[in-house]
Amino acid sequence: MKMSIAKKSALLIFLVLFIDQASKIYVKTHFALGDHVDIFNWFQIYFIENSGMAFGMQFIGKLFLTFFRIAAVVLIFFYLRSLIKKQFSTGYILTISLLLAGAAGNIFDSVFYGVLFSDSYGKVATFLPPEGGYAPLFYGKVVDMLYFPLIKNSAGEVIFFKPIFNVADSAITIAVFIILFFYRKELNQSFEKKPKQNVSPEK
Repeated sequence: MKMSIAKKSALLIFLVLFIDQASKIYVKTHFALGDHVDIFNWFQIYFIENSGMAFGMQFIGKLFLTFFRIAAVVLIFFYLRSLIKKQFSTGYILTISLLLAGAAGNIFDSVFYGVLFSDSYGKVATFLPPEGGYAPLFYGKVVDMLYFPLIKNSAGEVIFFKPIFNVADSAITIAVFIILFFYRKELNQSFEKKPKQNVSPEK
């Protein structure tokens, strides 16, 4: 039985969110802040938290950022729904689905993690601690853990790639690059308004 594009989109969103949240919860409940494990000499699981946007950027208030994220996810959701309704290409719809999943992934951290977990300073966090979480609702921090120190200088200092990020950040970045390189035409078409047809009055 052939799967509809709507179901494919929903499945992709679910899988990305599941992998994103599973990896974050595992790191949060097994690592103290700053702990890291070398997987390869060019890849580490390195636990940090941030209050900002993708790749740890911080330049606006935490509460504003959280509500901005929620608004962005709502807008992307309705945009995705319109693409499915208008029967855009499968590739473009799945790319926007990937973007939506990435944007939604970090919202869970921002909204709920402060309430659900204790802090990770010098210790592994506890899920649903009796004394309450480390921050109020909407003030949670985003869990990052993927670190690729690809190039180091002679002193062993990383000169590329310094940002530490998560699966949701990766999904957003991949989706944006796919749109820019392969789907700019579809992006433009999706915002074009079809001209109204002139109907000649009946004689």
